[in-house]
Amino acid sequence: MDKNNSSNNDRADSKHESTVLTVRIKKNLDEVLNTIAENRHLTKAAVIREYLEKSEFFLMDHNSIKSLNQNELILLKRRFFNKIISELDEKRQIELATELARFINDLARLKGKMNDIPYKLDLCEEYGLFPKFLDEEGFILINKKFGPKRFVEAFMWILITMGDKGDYDREFTTEEIEDSKKVAERYMETIQPVRRDETHYAFEFARLKNESKG
Repeated sequence: MDKNNSSNNDRADSKHESTVLTVRIKKNLDEVLNTIAENRHLTKAAVIREYLEKSEFFLMDHNSIKSLNQNELILLKRRFFNKIISELDEKRQIELATELARFINDLARLKGKMNDIPYKLDLCEEYGLFPKFLDEEGFILINKKFGPKRFVEAFMWILITMGDKGDYDREFTTEEIEDSKKVAERYMETIQPVRRDETHYAFEFARLKNESKG
């Protein structure tokens, strides 16, 4: 497999050194790779490279997929994951979102990139949470398919602030925001939700200055 292949679909990043890797694989796996390449309109070398590059984010055990800090992972349909989260009460959503964001932060810490927000967004994309997407004004746009609003807010709060400003306030539930003017004012001052489009969440605290679309 030659990473110096010059075809458009098979071009390696010129900023990185490349090397040649030769491996022997079973015939049925070769056929699978050919099918994937054909379906995606890529060269087989490009498909193989994509799989290998996933090793930057995942560890393959003989019977499981693991994160870089050895946590065992499970694959879920996005709709199924969203349904599970949505059926929980909002305080529990906040707790789980906080745990999930800390997991992503821990992975970034392993690479010495705890403060590197774009890298952490790459992790979110690689782990199937939501696509990395920044608009022209630096707002991080989070696809609403990721989860309900409080879950997304709590996740992003920990991901961006890393807990330096405290945990996401457990009082910021829909019921308490609607019932208490003081809670509503504190919520708006802290989270500052911003409407960018119909299909994404965005928040003032999750805005990267001088960043363009990622």
